[in-house]
Amino acid sequence: RVGVDVPFKLVANGSDLGLDAIPQRLRPYRYLLSPTLDTQRFDAGFLRGELDARVQDLGSPAAAMIEPLLPSDPTLETLKLAQAWQPANAPQRLHGVWFDRAGREALLAVETHAAGFDPEGQQAAVDAIHAAFDSVSANSKTKLTLTGPGAFSVEIGGRTAREASLIGTIDSLVFVLLLWVAYRSWKAPLLGGLPLASAGLVGLGAVALAFDGVHGITVAFGFTLIGVVQDYPIHLFSHQRAGVSPWASARALWPTLGTGVASTCIAYATFLVSGVDGLQQLAVFTVVGLATAALATRFLLPALIDPSPHDAADSKWLARCWHALARWPRMNAVAACIVAAIAAAVIAFAPGEFWQNDLARLTPVPPAALARDSQLRGELGAPDVRYIIALQATDAEHALQSSERLRVALDDLRAQGVVGGFDMAARYLPSAATQRARQARLPSNDELRTALGEAMGGGAFNDGAVEDFVRDAVAGRSATPLTSADLAGTPLAASTAGLLLQREGHATALVALSGLQDPQAVARIAQSHGAQLLDLKQASESLVAEYRERVLWALALASVLLAAAVWFALRSPRRVLRVLAPMALTTLLILAVLRGFGVELNLFHLVSLILAAGLGLDYALFFDHAGDDRAEQLRTLHAVIVCSLTTLLVFALLATSSIPVLRAIGGTVALGVAFNFVLALLIVRAPVKAAA
Repeated sequence: RVGVDVPFKLVANGSDLGLDAIPQRLRPYRYLLSPTLDTQRFDAGFLRGELDARVQDLGSPAAAMIEPLLPSDPTLETLKLAQAWQPANAPQRLHGVWFDRAGREALLAVETHAAGFDPEGQQAAVDAIHAAFDSVSANSKTKLTLTGPGAFSVEIGGRTAREASLIGTIDSLVFVLLLWVAYRSWKAPLLGGLPLASAGLVGLGAVALAFDGVHGITVAFGFTLIGVVQDYPIHLFSHQRAGVSPWASARALWPTLGTGVASTCIAYATFLVSGVDGLQQLAVFTVVGLATAALATRFLLPALIDPSPHDAADSKWLARCWHALARWPRMNAVAACIVAAIAAAVIAFAPGEFWQNDLARLTPVPPAALARDSQLRGELGAPDVRYIIALQATDAEHALQSSERLRVALDDLRAQGVVGGFDMAARYLPSAATQRARQARLPSNDELRTALGEAMGGGAFNDGAVEDFVRDAVAGRSATPLTSADLAGTPLAASTAGLLLQREGHATALVALSGLQDPQAVARIAQSHGAQLLDLKQASESLVAEYRERVLWALALASVLLAAAVWFALRSPRRVLRVLAPMALTTLLILAVLRGFGVELNLFHLVSLILAAGLGLDYALFFDHAGDDRAEQLRTLHAVIVCSLTTLLVFALLATSSIPVLRAIGGTVALGVAFNFVLALLIVRAPVKAAA
């Protein structure tokens, strides 16, 4: 048992027959809710049979439950309703509670007020359940298994937080260590994190101003995407040298840095036309964050960094590294075309599906836990989570009337074994038309008293024994039909709220199905009654495909705009092609490697490709900026090595994550870093003039 302050909407284990579902104020309406009057009238013959049956009940083990109901409900409509409102495929009851078919596990169904995707609300619910279980299971061997969306969200959230915390800690330590080793200054790690911190704060502020709220995915994924801003101060640090002020170095780097930042911002800005709210937030966050980090690097860091640093061009280990890399053969246009053709062939002809549309494949929940969840859902007779029938109407009344007509057909399908069971709002709340029809069959006060007099003549009950029954029946005859608003604050509201959706001028009645054996047959019946069988799995896959199409169009637009931005900055066809080639080839190679290893691509791969492209453009632009000057090439090589090592380690760690989304991002970007680094050296790096 849990405290009353815990936000549980429903706790059920079959320990009662559900009489509490009918509050006292609604019990006079039982004759409007019960189907008895659809086929019977409260005449003398019917009432005599019911009263005789109650005499037998009073001599049975059920007497303690029946006796309190007799004065007001001799026909036991309350009990009939409670039994009818039990789950369609309720599990067996042993020792007064639900058990699995093997009789070894007690079952408990819990519904929380908090949504399944609310981690804090679900964590509070999970903690309350564990605390309650611990208080009643002390010194016993009883074990508790929690499953379902809420429990999974807590598990996933905790695991994601732990992995993100570990990776973030390692990232920070590596970043500090690398910058300290690379620049031999304790100030470098501190100043190196300043643009990222500025980008995050200003980016979040921009999203908060532009949208009603900030999505969690914007924060989590956004900080991953703007991780490229760590490269900005590294380029400034690596190009510092004695005799040149930090301001002069920043001014010299700004055209190249600005071109890279502008191009990447253009790529992300195209998400603003995607029509997907999450991607639009991501676009605002990344564009504002990247621009802020670039401005911080240009106008803030020069005032803080050491004006007389060690020149990276004088490093002996870097000179040896540069000489080794200089011996690598350059990649000409023919070689690049051959590599592109091979990559394209692998992408086109690799076996397996190209796109991953099944969102279930992205869940980090272990297969064993999913199997256990499915098994327990089956034991509880829970509805099918894939198929549901939807009935559209102008208002709740017409939706309920249509549901009642459909219910007759579904009862036939259940008898045929096509469906195991179903649930709809009309089970609990008949339409006003049905309630009025039942009212019309209720006898008047005089008619009912006359019928009762005949039924009770010479029987075991005296004349006043069922006076409350007469009062309630007469009240029901003139009562206003119940509506969903009348159920507010009762357990019935929880049963109907999710099955009858209402807004001004429209209502949708949903029918939850269980044990569905023939979807096509159900779809035909639903269609013949003006309803539609929804395949939620197919709908989600269609939605994923639609979002992917939007992202692909955004990427196509981004490619055009990015090329235009680079052209505007470089104004040379040869230089533009040379700078863009590594990025384009890297994209093909990433896709080829992923497809070659049988990876099905999802939206996170696509968005990660933009981050990889931004990194590649950054490397290529700075090698182009270095020209054929040996010292500048050494400084650029130093910056790119430090940048690529920090980025590669972080995303390689993400690639090992147990979270599929993090794994997709990490693997894509890690491949991008490696390919972009190598291809920038092979294609963009110019021969050194002094070596000629």
